[in-house]
Amino acid sequence: MDLVEEADVLSQQISLFSFALHEYSELCRVMFQQMCIIGPGLLGASLAIAAKQQGLAASVCAWSRRPETREKCLRQAWCDQVADTAAEAVAGADFVVLCTPVATIPGLLEAIAPALRKGALVTDVGSTKAIIVKSGQAHLSKNAHFIGAHPMAGSEQGGMEHARSNLFTGATCFVTPLPENPPEVVEKLVKFWEALNMRVVSIDPEMHDQVVAHISHLPHLLASSLCAYLATKDGSWGNYAGGGLRDTTRIASGDAALWRDILTENRAQVLGAIEGFEATLSTLKARLSAADDESVKALLAEGKTFRDQLPSPASDT
Repeated sequence: MDLVEEADVLSQQISLFSFALHEYSELCRVMFQQMCIIGPGLLGASLAIAAKQQGLAASVCAWSRRPETREKCLRQAWCDQVADTAAEAVAGADFVVLCTPVATIPGLLEAIAPALRKGALVTDVGSTKAIIVKSGQAHLSKNAHFIGAHPMAGSEQGGMEHARSNLFTGATCFVTPLPENPPEVVEKLVKFWEALNMRVVSIDPEMHDQVVAHISHLPHLLASSLCAYLATKDGSWGNYAGGGLRDTTRIASGDAALWRDILTENRAQVLGAIEGFEATLSTLKARLSAADDESVKALLAEGKTFRDQLPSPASDT
């Protein structure tokens, strides 16, 4: 073999080695071989798109209770396969994300438990956590790992058609592990959300429900209540509204049934948040009635300071 032939062989070997190295690198980057999305709506579809784009999941299987939604999934680039039942969907998955309304999650956890592969990581994206985490531990602890999560991302516009890969970018994601969850499994879930450019906060499930009752559920109630009150006035008034009313009430366009379920599951914490807000509103009312203009200004200034210190905009839910 002359030098030219030796050079050709060496070049081929280098090319094969480079290809193998690339394939190995890609394999190491993939966190999950099969990701399962239960409920491919706005959050579920956006999560699948983002996970595929970031190389976090090698394949994605989806399931929806509606046959027409399952048919629609088959036409999406992010979806590799669709199952006819939730149990069939999770059978081969090492990562399962429940993205259905909060009221349906406990029942789904019970339904999929027997079909889960041993050691699978299961999470959710629900806006309440205490009831869901309790159900997850009750049904899944023997053969899989359940760790609750709540990405504070979304839109008043629901549905797969509004899904986008950057929905989670810059937003907060609550993760609610329990002491019995293995640290390495918790860390893997945290790294998954961080890979989507989210700010991850680990928190107790009950404390999570108290926090979101104030920063998410109460704001939705206020926006909806304001719109319900204005609906009792002259219908033409809405035609004169400026950006302030639209900005303040945007989230009131959210799905009423979905929010009913959220408020039902977090009833006690939401009632506490309402009572706290009522006290502040009563204080403002009393200061206005007493013509204590400087005290009114001081309360408004407190509100402005809080609003001005909020982090850079991110979708909320």
